[in-house]
Amino acid sequence: MMISTRGRYALRVMIDLAEQKTDSYVPLKEIAARQEISEKYLESILKLLVKGKVLTGLRGKGGGYRLNKAPEEYTITSILELTEETLAPVSCLQKDAEPCQRAHACRTLGMWKGLDQLVRDYFDHITLADLLGNE
Repeated sequence: MMISTRGRYALRVMIDLAEQKTDSYVPLKEIAARQEISEKYLESILKLLVKGKVLTGLRGKGGGYRLNKAPEEYTITSILELTEETLAPVSCLQKDAEPCQRAHACRTLGMWKGLDQLVRDYFDHITLADLLGNE
């Protein structure tokens, strides 16, 4: 498994918004400047996060983005699942995967399930608040 740039940037954006400690909207331009991410690419990431209901976006004067919940209410899993196609280590464990014809005879399936569970358990126990202040 490799987390894409989109997933890593989404985490950076969420941390950035959490650090602002404000209920007002933070302009895309400010986030992009602080995080050194192109505005166009950042906009595509923010759209995913708004669609996933982790952020609220407001257009126009005074607009921007803000978190919908407190940082301790966001797990890393919940953020990465919005930006990555999957966190599963193999295709047969993806959310909507077709049942594998060889699952009954697969000697590695248990191993892959174990790895999938380890990754999920790890990311499920880290919140956005845990990442605030980490260097």
